[in-house]
Amino acid sequence: MKKLFAVLLCVSLLCLSSALGEASEIPPAEIIDAGTSASVADFYGTFGISGDDLMNAINSYSGFYAVATVNEDGTPNVGFFVYGCKKVEDKYYISLGISENQTRLNVLRTGEAVAMYGAASDPASGMSYAVSGARMTLKLVTDEALLQQLAVPEYPNTLFCEIVGIRSLG
Repeated sequence: MKKLFAVLLCVSLLCLSSALGEASEIPPAEIIDAGTSASVADFYGTFGISGDDLMNAINSYSGFYAVATVNEDGTPNVGFFVYGCKKVEDKYYISLGISENQTRLNVLRTGEAVAMYGAASDPASGMSYAVSGARMTLKLVTDEALLQQLAVPEYPNTLFCEIVGIRSLG
């Protein structure tokens, strides 16, 4: 459990680092890309999940879910809610069925987010915390034709984001 909180804290700090870099007086060429350089060692790389395995794990509705965004004032926002995943033409999309809240406003304003999925640990593995999963960089889908393919009629306010990058949990 402590490791999960550490992962979620890292996601929050990632957002804050990115926001502080943008808000500082450092010229853009010198701003560090916190999204790809936050972890330079991939400790759980062999436990990373991607592709159909990731989609199926997310859609199992078990494990740990979080979505990180940046508020308009540059502060981090981390939402803890279950999301789904769909595949269309070999691309994967996260479905964010969230109400009118700060996370939703941030995604609509910036067009981006970072999602974390951590698979519940298997007691037989000897691990007592989540190491299997993914950190996903998301981009808001705005293409109307694609949105119609992704739409879930019973949830008309769902936001869809393409998974444009995947890394292991740590």
